[in-house]
Amino acid sequence: MTIPWGTIRSLIIFFGPVLLPKAFGLYRKWNLSRGQQPKIRPVPSSVRRALLLLLSFSLVYLALAILPIYSPENIFRLTQSRLQIPVDVLFTRLASIRAPSTADNALRHKFVNLQSRLLYLQFGPDVLASCPFCSSDDPKSYLYYALPNILAPHLFNLGVIALVTSNIFTGRDGSRWRYLATMASLVIGCADVYMVSSYNPQTNARALRLHEIDFFHWRQRSLRFLVLTLINLLLASLLYLSSTNRLFVNPPSPAERVETVVRQLQQAKGKVNAVGVMRNTISRDDELRARDNAYWQHEVRLMREVMEERDVVEGVRDALRERVVVENVERDAEIYVRSMLPPFSAAMYGEGRSKDD
Repeated sequence: MTIPWGTIRSLIIFFGPVLLPKAFGLYRKWNLSRGQQPKIRPVPSSVRRALLLLLSFSLVYLALAILPIYSPENIFRLTQSRLQIPVDVLFTRLASIRAPSTADNALRHKFVNLQSRLLYLQFGPDVLASCPFCSSDDPKSYLYYALPNILAPHLFNLGVIALVTSNIFTGRDGSRWRYLATMASLVIGCADVYMVSSYNPQTNARALRLHEIDFFHWRQRSLRFLVLTLINLLLASLLYLSSTNRLFVNPPSPAERVETVVRQLQQAKGKVNAVGVMRNTISRDDELRARDNAYWQHEVRLMREVMEERDVVEGVRDALRERVVVENVERDAEIYVRSMLPPFSAAMYGEGRSKDD
């Protein structure tokens, strides 16, 4: 089936204002992520669960699309019969292959003319056999009855997408793709309904041989599950690339950067407080204080012995002469002491100035 250019243009005009800004936004984010070059991280556990869920359903959809065992039975292909075959001959061939069922009897009563067979090719055997109010004189009635079966896979997959892109399941890594994935699912569902409703079954009226018949329902069903598989794989790829900082990286907001710095400062303060508590404990305990003094006395003696060796003295002298400016080191040390201990340095330097005066 070929889609006319007017229909394609109408779809572009309708969906273009929605999809184009999103595409430009993704392109800008991609350029920004390339310029920042963030550090690649492992896949978070929440995203790993989402990827496993998406890949599992993708495999299920793929099996439903390509495995004949899951496809509805096609009596014309099963019996190798052309479309214009008499009803009695068709079902006699079918009975010679397998035992008749209630659905076969319903189809036999529905195959009253060529139009019913064309509707069979468009909507499939389940709709034609089980619809209680449909008539071949009103083809739209079959469409109304088939709509739940057409939309059910899309709605189910939309629920899966809503789950894996929720804040509870994947947090920020998945929620950023929620709108795009939802809009893509809705567009695909609407396009599926449009293709089924706009299909012209009369194209099969002139098919005289089996290979000339367009089995639209079976082809559309396979295409439906293949597209759902593709959507899930694309969403899984986006989740993987964005969650590991390989692509589509959002720079942190100023509030998030401030929060990160404050958290790091609190951690550093906690470590400093822990060191202070430990030093206080060592100073108050006689045994620990003695061990601490013995360690530092041994350290001082060991370093003195090392520094008195001739090779070490010459090496330090050469290093100080060629690489280090003593005045700069003293100035940097003084600035460091003033910044780290402002009350003590202010008192010390204030006292020095008063003495000078």
